[in-house]
Amino acid sequence: MSDLGGEAHSDPRAGHRLALHTAAKRLRAEFQGVFGEETIERFLYGAYGDMSVRGAPPDDLPRLTERYARRRLDALARAEGVSGDGRPVVLFLCVHNAGRSLMAMGLMARLAGNRAVAWSAGSEPARVANAAAVSVMGERGIDISGEFPSAWTDEVVRAADVVVTMGCGDASPVFPGKRYVDWPLADPRGWEAERVRPLREEIEWRVRKLLADLGIPPLG
Repeated sequence: MSDLGGEAHSDPRAGHRLALHTAAKRLRAEFQGVFGEETIERFLYGAYGDMSVRGAPPDDLPRLTERYARRRLDALARAEGVSGDGRPVVLFLCVHNAGRSLMAMGLMARLAGNRAVAWSAGSEPARVANAAAVSVMGERGIDISGEFPSAWTDEVVRAADVVVTMGCGDASPVFPGKRYVDWPLADPRGWEAERVRPLREEIEWRVRKLLADLGIPPLG
């Protein structure tokens, strides 16, 4: 399980310094009264280092860094009980965070709207999203092309109300008091779109059922 919040600052390339400075200002404003400047910068630059090492597209690196840091800070605030909006948080976990969990997150976001929070992560994140998964989700008007596979972290799991595992095996993090749901879904790595479409439909069926269990009528 990753723990980027404790890493030393990574030295950003010259072209990214201004973008990260601006991102830090936005995050300080969003988490004012919740986290101090030191914590925010530690998470931001830790995220930058992780994304850089794992090969995030250079042109997209500042955007991905800010989004990843924001999610971790939001999760930490929820986990520590210092912030939260009452919406249930569902975390989808698989191995590569490139296919199944990204599709589930996209479908949850579409069907729940702003009534729930959907996150995803993996035990061994891939470097890119599954192209066939991106394609079949696009057929439904759900764009996951801008997602970058990420590793789960302690605070993200602790902040989740429901943890949905998809073939993680013994790598799945276990925290007392969490609701765990296992979806035995095949890994679509290397599949063509024709094979991924039935998987997308099964994931949607399972997401709809989960939303019903949470008392959230699906949109559409």
